[in-house]
Amino acid sequence: MDKTSDMVLTIEELRSAVAAINDVANRMVRVFGNEAFAEDAPAVKPAMKLEEVRAVLAEKSRNGYTAQIHSLLQKYGADRLSQLDPTKYAALLADAEVLGDAT
Repeated sequence: MDKTSDMVLTIEELRSAVAAINDVANRMVRVFGNEAFAEDAPAVKPAMKLEEVRAVLAEKSRNGYTAQIHSLLQKYGADRLSQLDPTKYAALLADAEVLGDAT
């Protein structure tokens, strides 16, 4: 994996973490009933887009890892990428990125 791929993965993981933290903050506001904070909370865009995930998986598939990608999709509860819950994109990509890496 080259440095650019590492950087892209790191950025996407950070975006996913930010989205998760925002979700927790919103839940806390709902539980504790302080709506003033909810209105001030910035909107966070989805961490990843389907097209971004599809591009990475397509490259891995071209490199001979089609069966492993299918297994990973099933691990996350989907038969096809389009069926996958978007909140699982980062975890799927983290697993897919190591395909082909020598350990």
